[in-house]
Amino acid sequence: MPQTAPFSRFERMIAWRYLRAKRAEGGVSVMTWISLIGITLAVFALIATLAVRAGFRAEFVDTILGANAHVTVYSAGRADENGNLVKGFTEYEALSQALAAVPGVTRAAPMIRGQVMVSSQGATNGAEVYGLSEEDLKSIPRVGLGADAYGDIERFDEGVAIGSVLARELGVTVGERVRVISPDGVRTAFGTSPRVNAYEVVYIFTAGRYDIDKTRLYMPFAEAQSYFNREGIADEFEVMVDQPDNVDRYAAPLLQAGGDDAILWTWRDSSGAFLRALDVEDNIMFVILSILVLIATMNIISGLIMLVKNKGRDIGILRTIGLTEGSVLRIFFMCGAFTGIVGTVLGVVLGCLFALYIDPLFSAVNYLAGGGVWDPSIRGIYALPAKLQWADVLSAVSLSLGLSFIVTIFPARRAARMNPVEALRYE
Repeated sequence: MPQTAPFSRFERMIAWRYLRAKRAEGGVSVMTWISLIGITLAVFALIATLAVRAGFRAEFVDTILGANAHVTVYSAGRADENGNLVKGFTEYEALSQALAAVPGVTRAAPMIRGQVMVSSQGATNGAEVYGLSEEDLKSIPRVGLGADAYGDIERFDEGVAIGSVLARELGVTVGERVRVISPDGVRTAFGTSPRVNAYEVVYIFTAGRYDIDKTRLYMPFAEAQSYFNREGIADEFEVMVDQPDNVDRYAAPLLQAGGDDAILWTWRDSSGAFLRALDVEDNIMFVILSILVLIATMNIISGLIMLVKNKGRDIGILRTIGLTEGSVLRIFFMCGAFTGIVGTVLGVVLGCLFALYIDPLFSAVNYLAGGGVWDPSIRGIYALPAKLQWADVLSAVSLSLGLSFIVTIFPARRAARMNPVEALRYE
C-alpha cells in the first residue's frame, strides 16, 4: 500500500479535525485553549521582561555617558618644595591638548570639583560643583546644547547651571539667585572661614538621572578656581571618547599623555558593580521565565494524552486501513505543535505591543493607581523604559517553539505505537 508523504494534506486534515473537535465528539478543545492561553501569556511575559531589562540597561548607560565623563584623569598628588602633598594639574592647558590628541578622544576638558551647600528662600540642599568652560558645558549631551533644558546657556559665564530637581527643591527658576556655601572658603590670619557667594541661575537642565538632577551644579571654570582657592590649578580632566563601550583600550595612551602622577577612573569603574548586578539579574530572570514557558508547554502534554485516549478507536481504524506509525505520529505532533505556534505568535504580538506602547500603558497604570507608582528618587530614572531587541524576541520564540515541539513528541509517539487490535478490542 502506498504511504502518504510526510505532513501531507491528508495528515493535516485529520490533525485540524481533531483540534476543532468538541468534547462530545471526543475532542479536548478546552485543554487546547488552556494550553494556547498559557503559552501566549508565558511568551508575552518573557518578551516584556527582556524588553524592560534592555530598556533599563540602555537608559542607565545612556544617562551615565550623557552627563558624565567617559574617563576622568586626576592627580595622585606630588610633594611641593615644602614637602606638602599637592593634588591637581598646574600645566592643565598643555595637558588638555595632549589628552585631546590621543586617537579616539573627542574632548578633554580641565575641571574643578567641590562639595557645597546651596540655599535659596529658606531651602538648603547639598550639591556637587563642576567647574567647566562654557564650550565644554555645551558639548555635554544631556546637559548642554540639545538637552532637555531651559534658560540661556550663552550666559553661563554670568551665573551657574543647576539640575531641575535641585531647582525645584530650592524653589528657584531662571533669573533668580542662589547662595553657594563652602566651608573651605576665605583664608585669613585667623584661619579659613566659610565662603558664601550668590549666583544667578541662568540655565536649568534635566539629565534624566534623579541623582544628577538633584545634586549637580555647573560653575564657570575661572569662577570655580577662585571660589575653591584653586587658582592656576585644575583638579581633573573630563575626557570623552568616540567608543565608550571600549573605554579600556584608551587607558594606556591616556596615562602616557597625563604624566607620571595621572590616575584614570572610567565610567565602568564607577558603575561596573551595578552593571554586573544587572547582568546577574538578567540571567536569573531569563531562567525563571523559561521555567514559566516550560510549565505552559506542559499543558500540551496533558491535552494530547487526553486526545490520544479519546481518539483510540480512530487510531485503530486508521492503522487498520494502512496508515503508518509515522503518519499517526505526525498527526498528533501537528496537533500539539499548532498550539505552540499559535500561542507563540500571539505572545510575540502582545509582547512587542507592550514594549512599543509602554509609555501610555504605564501612564494608564499610574493614573489608575492614583499616581506615585514610580518614585524616581528610588529608581534613579523617571519612567519605566523598554527597548525591543530582535535578539530577545528571537530567543523567546526559539525557546517557546523548541519546548512546544519537544514535549509534543512523547504523547505523539505513544499514539503512533498504539496497537490497533487493543484499540478496537472493546469497540
